[in-house]
Amino acid sequence: MLYREAGDFSTTYPEDSQTFPIKFDRWRYYAVLFIAIFVIPFVINDYWVNSIFMPFLIYAIAAIGLNILVGYCGQVSLGTGGFMAVGAYACYKLMTAFPDVSMIFHVLLAGLITAGVGVIFGLPSLRIKGFYLAVATLAAQFFLVWLFNRVSWFYNYSASGQINAPEREVLGVLITGPNTEAWATYLFCLFFTIASAIIARNLTRGSIGRQWMAIRDMDIAAEIIGVNPLKAKLTAFAVSSFFVGISGALFFAVYLGAVEVGEVFGITKSFLVLFMIIIGGLGSIFGSFAGAAFLVLLPVLLKVIGVDLFGWPTDIVAHLNLVVVGGLIVIFLIAEPHGLAQLWRVAKEKLRLWPFPH
Repeated sequence: MLYREAGDFSTTYPEDSQTFPIKFDRWRYYAVLFIAIFVIPFVINDYWVNSIFMPFLIYAIAAIGLNILVGYCGQVSLGTGGFMAVGAYACYKLMTAFPDVSMIFHVLLAGLITAGVGVIFGLPSLRIKGFYLAVATLAAQFFLVWLFNRVSWFYNYSASGQINAPEREVLGVLITGPNTEAWATYLFCLFFTIASAIIARNLTRGSIGRQWMAIRDMDIAAEIIGVNPLKAKLTAFAVSSFFVGISGALFFAVYLGAVEVGEVFGITKSFLVLFMIIIGGLGSIFGSFAGAAFLVLLPVLLKVIGVDLFGWPTDIVAHLNLVVVGGLIVIFLIAEPHGLAQLWRVAKEKLRLWPFPH
């Protein structure tokens, strides 16, 4: 009664192969988009944007990128924070070197630069995999953070070593800088999040996505049936790094405004994004959103309950957040390795058979 496919059929191949073949799913998707674009900008304030919406949108892009590499292609990576730093510093250099170019192009070019760097650091994946590849990407993380700390050209020879986003406008509306409006920065990040999700969804459902999944499931068998491992792995690193670079550029320019690489894009950031896709679900675009939403909302929820309601010290609540996240990762890896996305799929199956779920 609540979720039915009966009477919902397709008469053409394009209808059958669309992203949401079930009409109920399509209308739910359109409703979410309508609320996100035409309702939320009119009701949010600075607190909601800075505490929930902007971190969620930016982390969702980073989680989508990492999920393409880890979830769809099976290439373990611990260098997400370093690649976000590449996107942030590339965006900063572009903003200062070309002040008249639109901010949209700065973010996209920062993503392309990060994609090139990701391909370079993805070359070891052609010879190694698993634990050894994780160590190689971890080395990339430390190298990139060291590079941006030591080479003063990247932060324009600033005495503090910090990069600060100059004020930039899009369509006459201020997007970066200290005087931005909450709705403007939200919509700017939302645009990139929606575009990233659509592109990633179509890539994973196409031929390149099938190649990634073939490499993930069994790389030797994939090569035997004609999949080029060189092309598949490097394209996965490139596409993944592109999305991660965009998230890094938005994180620096639109969200924080000022960044010091060691504090913002350290190894903690890499593990945070990895935890998002583990909890949300590997190999799922929806799982990337679910994991990002969960890990963004959890600290806010614990603060409201622990600090505001019970009066606990802030440091106790922060440590409790780490304990809860660690415990959930263990539980999901044991009980439900496919994360929140699989729980959502099971719930939809139950609704299809309601009121007689098996």
